[in-house]
Amino acid sequence: MMHNINIIHEDSEIYIINKPAGIASQGGEKVTSSIDTVFAEQVGQKIYLVHRLDKDTSGLMIIAKNPTSANKWTKLISSKSVKKEYLAICVGSLKNKQGIIKEDLIQHGAQKQAITHYSVEKEWNVQIEEENLTFSLVRLILETGRMHQIRIHLAKQNCPIIADDQHGNFKLNKLLKKHLKIKKLMLAAVKLTIPNPKNTDIYQIQLPEHMADLIH
Repeated sequence: MMHNINIIHEDSEIYIINKPAGIASQGGEKVTSSIDTVFAEQVGQKIYLVHRLDKDTSGLMIIAKNPTSANKWTKLISSKSVKKEYLAICVGSLKNKQGIIKEDLIQHGAQKQAITHYSVEKEWNVQIEEENLTFSLVRLILETGRMHQIRIHLAKQNCPIIADDQHGNFKLNKLLKKHLKIKKLMLAAVKLTIPNPKNTDIYQIQLPEHMADLIH
């Protein structure tokens, strides 16, 4: 599978890319295509991941050009200096239009603190067969970065992300796939806010096509 990864920003230390849905961040067993190999080939140099997005999540990712930069940017991200914002389209509605989800997650056998800030940007109703469904467009800011944190947190609020067959509503996903041809996870990393000594750099992207089409 050929990917031409869109570069949003480049400087002497990093690339900021727009990762397509369906490509893993990192290679491994049973991984046929990953950013750490595909993008390295595209730019003709070894690259260093400083954080990851799920295979099915699209959007902004920071990639370092050398080990020194990787060390610096990994620390910046883990110190929460870099603010990451996501948009998700969910089936269901959240009780409050904005708030904080604080629910620990069990990962690698240990209980980990997980905090997600959210605000509901839009809600609309969709009638499919006998089902009267509410769709919600939700903006999310991670305070902690646990694996699948957004997906698990929203599912636990009975507002799962559409097309999330791992943590979401499999039965409804099947219905939406049949009637609305939805196949891709409705989650994207759309904004990065990066502080620096002179000013704050903000990088934003449009919603990916598969999400924009569902809203419009």
